[in-house]
Amino acid sequence: MALSKTFVKSKSLYKVTFTVPAEAAVETKKVALVGEFNDWNPEEAVALKKQKDGSFKASLELAAGEYQFRYILDDEKWENDWEADKYVPAGVDTAENSVVVL
Repeated sequence: MALSKTFVKSKSLYKVTFTVPAEAAVETKKVALVGEFNDWNPEEAVALKKQKDGSFKASLELAAGEYQFRYILDDEKWENDWEADKYVPAGVDTAENSVVVL
C-alpha cells in the first residue's frame, strides 16, 4: 500500500493518492477508504478503483494536517496502509489506524 502526495498551489490543498497494491488485494472485489475526512462513515466511504494491474486507487484533496484512515476490503476486512506516515491506537482492542501527514 502506498501514499502519494502532491501540493496543489492553486487550491492550497494536497492531492493524496491512496493505493492498495494487487498483492494486498488478492481475490478482493471492492476496496473503500474511510477516515477522519469522512467521519469514519462506511456509507460515505471513498471507493478505490481497480486498476489493470490488480491494484486499487483513489485520490482525495485534503488540507494540511494529519488524518487517520483505514481501508475496508469487501465490506468486512479492515486494513492499514503498509506505508502510512505513522500509526496510532484506534481505541478498539489492539488495532491501529494509519495516518497520513500533510
